[in-house]
Amino acid sequence: MLTFITGGARSGKSARAQSLAESHEGELVYLATAQAFDDEMADRIARHQKDRGPRWHTVECPVDLPEAIAREAGTSRVLLVDCLTLWTSNLLLSGTDFTAASQRLTDALASAPSPIILVSNEVGMGIVPDNALARQFRDMAGRLNQNIAAIADRAELVIAGLVVPLKG
Repeated sequence: MLTFITGGARSGKSARAQSLAESHEGELVYLATAQAFDDEMADRIARHQKDRGPRWHTVECPVDLPEAIAREAGTSRVLLVDCLTLWTSNLLLSGTDFTAASQRLTDALASAPSPIILVSNEVGMGIVPDNALARQFRDMAGRLNQNIAAIADRAELVIAGLVVPLKG
């Protein structure tokens, strides 16, 4: 079962994903794509870890997400990926081939025996960014969201903490 959750920043996506994951039996594995480049982000990451509690095992995979999924997936585990937007940003800033990385992600998701919940920001509902890098990021994130939603068994949009079913 592949579940895709999208929405705006601070909309409640992560809380929804965590609740869905915790409703499953078995081990819970949090695949974290965030990197703490400053104190504010380090504090944010620490708060998220505390909120998850001791049942969770965290794996940091800012760029190597497909490999982490392949390594961590198992029939007695639930994987939560938070979030694809940060992963996309990490790929862009590291100069990684986005198309190849996206294909590796799709392949890893298709072969994983675990239920997987993926969180991603919906970044294309605002104004057109004023610079080429920001437009490239928005386009990459939008393409990835479309690809993941297409293969997901279930997709949801979270707005102001409210869940709007999109698929499944």
